[in-house]
Amino acid sequence: MSEGLDPEEAQKLIDPVLRVMMDAVHRYEGTVNQVLGDGIMALFGAPLAHEDHALRACYAALAMQEEMRRYRRKLGQSEEVGLQIGIGLNSGEVVVRSISNDLNVDYSALGHTTHMAARMQELAAGGTTLMTASTLRQVEGFVQVKSVGAVQVKGVSRPVEAFEVVAATTARTRVQAAAVRGLTPLVGRRTEIEVFSKLVEEAGSGKGQILAMVGEPGMGKSRLVHEFTRHQLRPGWLVLEAASVSYGKATPYLPLIEMLRRYFQIADR
Repeated sequence: MSEGLDPEEAQKLIDPVLRVMMDAVHRYEGTVNQVLGDGIMALFGAPLAHEDHALRACYAALAMQEEMRRYRRKLGQSEEVGLQIGIGLNSGEVVVRSISNDLNVDYSALGHTTHMAARMQELAAGGTTLMTASTLRQVEGFVQVKSVGAVQVKGVSRPVEAFEVVAATTARTRVQAAAVRGLTPLVGRRTEIEVFSKLVEEAGSGKGQILAMVGEPGMGKSRLVHEFTRHQLRPGWLVLEAASVSYGKATPYLPLIEMLRRYFQIADR
């Protein structure tokens, strides 16, 4: 596209695309460590550690593609021949280091993990996001993917499984994501379920109720709520759920927005 354009005109087209990509990375608390002319390299989980770094990368990629659709419409371009971006994702261990000289500091990541992410990006057609199986293992249930099959990657002796990121699912917690694959039967918790049942009776008679549940991480709070709202409520009850996620700090009233979206059945787009 830039072949027939003056360099300054090309810059006017490319710079907003770079801003779209960088804004999406920062929204999910990633780090843009390199700007490569018409692309960027971003890290999630370093230097800021997040247990859900792979999921944040997926959400950032989906946000980039959605913003690019808006940008194409703004330019009056078609989906087929307009400006497109290809994104590659991979997860694993890297060596991170700062290289400084008199003029600047370059924060870089080295290793096979970075190499594979770059190769996924090269294979990604315009408007698509490709990930490896190592990233999929960490985000399964949270995003919809389509298998691309085994692809030959430059610098790797064996074919590599690749997957296209299609969309985010409605799952916001690990329990919701695991429920897609099937949960083991819930054992015990009869006392807690009786408390739930009494609250439902009160609410059903017109007396609003609030329940605060406190416990150590991993005790099964989310599973208990999941089981009760899916299997203990009588038919006809409307259940609205919203999760406070760490990357939602930048969005005011995010849990309330989530509940309103579900009440009015508003899709992400």
